[in-house]
Amino acid sequence: MNATDDVLGPVYSEVLRRNPGEPEFHQAVQEVLDSLGRVVAKHPHYGDAGLIERLCEPERQIIFRVPWVDDAGNVQINRGFRVQFNSALGPYKGGLRFHPSVNLGIVKFLGFEQVFKNALTGMPIGGGKGGSDFDPKGRSDLEIMRFCQSYMTELFRHVGEYTDVPAGDIGVGQREIGYMFGQYKRMTNRYESGVLTGKGLRWGGSRVRKEATGYGAVYFVAEMLRTKGLDLAGRKVVVSGSGNVAIYTIEKVQELGGTVVACSDSGGYVVEEAGIDLALLKEIKENRRGRIEKYAELRGNGATFSTSGSIWQVACDIAIPAATQNELTGRDAKSLIEHGVLAVGEGANMPCTPEAVRMFEAAGVLFGPGKATNAGGVATSALEMQQNASRDSWSFEQTEDRLAEIMKDIHDRCAKTADEYGLPGNYIAGANIAGFVRVADAMSALGVI
Repeated sequence: MNATDDVLGPVYSEVLRRNPGEPEFHQAVQEVLDSLGRVVAKHPHYGDAGLIERLCEPERQIIFRVPWVDDAGNVQINRGFRVQFNSALGPYKGGLRFHPSVNLGIVKFLGFEQVFKNALTGMPIGGGKGGSDFDPKGRSDLEIMRFCQSYMTELFRHVGEYTDVPAGDIGVGQREIGYMFGQYKRMTNRYESGVLTGKGLRWGGSRVRKEATGYGAVYFVAEMLRTKGLDLAGRKVVVSGSGNVAIYTIEKVQELGGTVVACSDSGGYVVEEAGIDLALLKEIKENRRGRIEKYAELRGNGATFSTSGSIWQVACDIAIPAATQNELTGRDAKSLIEHGVLAVGEGANMPCTPEAVRMFEAAGVLFGPGKATNAGGVATSALEMQQNASRDSWSFEQTEDRLAEIMKDIHDRCAKTADEYGLPGNYIAGANIAGFVRVADAMSALGVI
C-alpha cells in the first residue's frame, strides 16, 4: 500500500488511530489494503461511500466477564470476546479460541481475516470470531464444562442460526462445542442445531468437519503444485503444530503420497525422516492429550525431539505452518528457501510474518495465504449448517467431494483474479481482491449501514 494514496493511506492511518496496541489486527488490515490499490484504480466506486473504512470496522464488539469455579472451589475470572465483523453475505461465522494469548486485537484480526475467507468459499456466510483467555490445558473435564457453560450463559444472547454461528478453533474442539451447545439449548429451550458447528455426529454434526481444514489446505497446495506440473507424491513435507489442523493435514498428505517428516507443539518439535506415524500421533494428541515429546520417546531411535532452533530448519519440499499466527519468521523463510522449498500453504491463520511472505514471493515460492488455503474448515461448517437446516446427514464421501470442489474453486478464483489484475501467480492478491469484491458488492447493495 502506498502511504500517500488518497484512499487507502487515510484508511490505514485511521485503523491505527482507532485500534491502538493491536499489532495483529494492523498486520491483517495492511495485508488486505496492500492488494486493493489496483482495484480502486480500476473501479473507483469501491473507494466511495466509506466502503473500505466500514469494512475495517467491526459491526459489533462484545467483551464480557466469565466467572467459574475450579475443582478446588476457587472462583476464577476470565474474559470472553465475540467480534461480529461483517454480515453483508450472511450470518456471522467464525471460530472460538480458548488460549491465554487471546485479546481483543487477536480476535479482531481473526474476524477480519474470516470475512474474506468466508467470501472466498462462495457460501452465504459473513465473518466473525471469538474466544477467551481461558487456558484449557491441565484443566479437568468438569472445570472445562463449568467454564464453557459460564461462557455460553453470556454469549447465547448474541448468537443464533440466523445471527451468528460460532465454531471451534485453538483450544475448542468437539468436547467444548458440546458443553456450549448443551448450555445454549438449556438457556433458549430450543434444539437449534445450526447455532454451532463442529458438533458430534450423533447430535447434528457433519462428517469431514474435523478433517476439513487440514484436508482443504492440502487440496489447495496440490492445486498450486498442479499449475507447475507437480504433485505431492514423493515430496518431503513439514507441518507445524499437532492439533486438529496439523493431524488431518498430515493424513491427507500421506494419502496423496507425500511424507511428513516433522511436526510440533508448543513444547518443541519431532523429526522422523521415514515419516510421522500418524496412528501414534493421534493416540498421543487426540486420546491422551499428551505432549509431542512423548511421540519421540515411544518411537525410540526412529524420531528425534528438539526444543532448540525451529522446525523450519528441517529440509522439505512443502511447508504447511498449521500452529498459530506469526510462527514462521523471515529467518525461517530463509532456511526453507535455502533448502529448496517449492510451496508454502498456510494451514493456520496468518502464520507467516510479512517479512517471510515477502521472501517467499521474491524467491518464486508458491504461497497460499491462510484466508484461501485454510478455508476448508469454515466451508464444511457451512455444509454442516446446510445439513442442519434440511434435517439431513451426508456421507463422508459426499461431503469430502464437496470440500475438494470448493477448494479447487477457491484456488481457481484466486488465480484468475490475480491474472485479471496483472499479478499472475500472486495468490495473496488474488485472495484479497476476490474476497473484497464479493463483500464490497454486497455492502454497496445494502446501503450505508
